[in-house]
Amino acid sequence: MTVSITDVARAAGVSASTVSRALRGRPGVSDEVRAQIAAVAAELGYTASRSASSLASGRTYTIGVVAPYIGRWFFGTVLDAAEQILSAAGYDVLLYNLGSPEARKRFFTKLPVRKRVDAVLSLLIPDPEETDALLSLGVPLATTVGGARDGFVVVGIDDRAGAESAVRHLVNLGHRRIGMISGASGPLHWTTPIDRRQAYLDVLADAGIPHDPALEADGGYTVEGGEQAMTELLAGSRPPTAVFAQSDEMAMGALRALRRHRLRVPDDVSVVGFDDHELAEVIGLTTVAQPVAGQGAEAARLLLRRLDEPDAELPGHVQMPIRLVLRETTAPPSPRGPQ
Repeated sequence: MTVSITDVARAAGVSASTVSRALRGRPGVSDEVRAQIAAVAAELGYTASRSASSLASGRTYTIGVVAPYIGRWFFGTVLDAAEQILSAAGYDVLLYNLGSPEARKRFFTKLPVRKRVDAVLSLLIPDPEETDALLSLGVPLATTVGGARDGFVVVGIDDRAGAESAVRHLVNLGHRRIGMISGASGPLHWTTPIDRRQAYLDVLADAGIPHDPALEADGGYTVEGGEQAMTELLAGSRPPTAVFAQSDEMAMGALRALRRHRLRVPDDVSVVGFDDHELAEVIGLTTVAQPVAGQGAEAARLLLRRLDEPDAELPGHVQMPIRLVLRETTAPPSPRGPQ
């Protein structure tokens, strides 16, 4: 026999509306009563009807997520952490992978999320027209990329400060020929490569080190790209004694290239990355740690709070902490290498 919400209410000695609020995590129910209702519902085998809840509340209990890549570590980690928070709150995730210009144009032209989601988490930086399209949905919006922007709750880090700490570390060790593996071919409108490159240039200028364009190479934010970029840098007439890779994945590729060239790290070349990838500690990579999963979880929590407390004052921009983590891939330059 199917157990109804009325059966749970009768057994718990409360109203059906109280049962509904308690099981949906809504305010107005004490912790003691909520626990009692949950226990009774579990004992009776009651499962709330998603369609009934949606009709009663006007919600779809679905959060839309748009991402430029879902197979890359950063985006996958953010998405996984956000999904865990949303799922625990009773929400499903509707994912849109906009990895090609055609898919992106199609999405923002048709806006298939309209009336299908209660909020949107964007893992890409929309241009002005795309921003207007998302705002027209009339739902809470959050992102974990780029800086503060109107209409969005932004959870992120200070990319410039992080990159500055990485490059300054190499300067302080005594390196003067410092290369950089960047991500110029990153997602459209992605500001991270720009901010991290500017930090690289600023630190060199502050240290009185002339900028040499030959010490920059595009690694595309992948391991394979990092390997190719490091190989390109090593082929130069005066290769670097140290390299700042704008992501740990590109740093891993750089380490592979150095190993294949029979160069020792950090004796011959120092390498510092950015992210603190889950494998960074395993390979002893010096890197700038950022809470990637934490950004996804915080963005999800803020979206849920916006839904539950639409009149509450929420921060427009949340800046998460970063820190330089020193490991085994950086050291002072070898006297034998070019200075």
